Amino acid sequence: MDKKSALIFGFNKYAFEIVQNVKDTYQEVFLYSNNKNDLEDETYDAEYFDLSDDWSSIENSIDTESSVVFCVLADSAENIFLTISLREYFPKLSIIAIASNKENATKLSLAGANKVIPVVETTADIITNILQLPISNKVLHSILFEENDLKIAQIKIDEHCNIKDEEILSIDWSRYKGIIVLSLMHEDMKSEFIYSSKAKNHILTSGDTLVVVGYKNDIQEFRKYIRNRE
Repeated sequence: MDKKSALIFGFNKYAFEIVQNVKDTYQEVFLYSNNKNDLEDETYDAEYFDLSDDWSSIENSIDTESSVVFCVLADSAENIFLTISLREYFPKLSIIAIASNKENATKLSLAGANKVIPVVETTADIITNILQLPISNKVLHSILFEENDLKIAQIKIDEHCNIKDEEILSIDWSRYKGIIVLSLMHEDMKSEFIYSSKAKNHILTSGDTLVVVGYKNDIQEFRKYIRNRE
């Protein structure tokens, strides 16, 4: 089932970036802060939460089984506690958490996060790819410093995709103009950078999700193209 709602816990640069990137993907996006002063912010409309175990207000207003949660609190201990609390209350909820280092990544996985993104290691991987792929350098530079209309999108592989059952390494990605595929996400929310040795040999199956970056029109064209069997 496609996720309908995104719940983002945190009020910082990571949370704001997630809001910008998922607002066109999900029907509803909710931002939560545990600091009441943040509720007065004029740019981002946040709701207050505390780290108690009472999530009844969310349970009563949101279909949590069709939602995804992003735990990106600045305090690592609070982020881990939040993950534990949400997992205990919502066993089927999809939880993505950001970790400041490998140790916290392990703790967040044990706490019940479906996917943990270690910020430092991810940044290192991106830098490595930039050095290896000049075109990635240009696009990522545009995202970060120049353009605001570049988007990151998740594109799910289904039975109608013409790249289904193809090995990633064998696909001529250059034919898809204007987009760069960054990573591959499996149904269990585990992901790999597309250029890793493991991902290169992966055969795309129904349920896989590609994370791509590009201009909105190019992403739309890519969606159409991979669904038009030759």
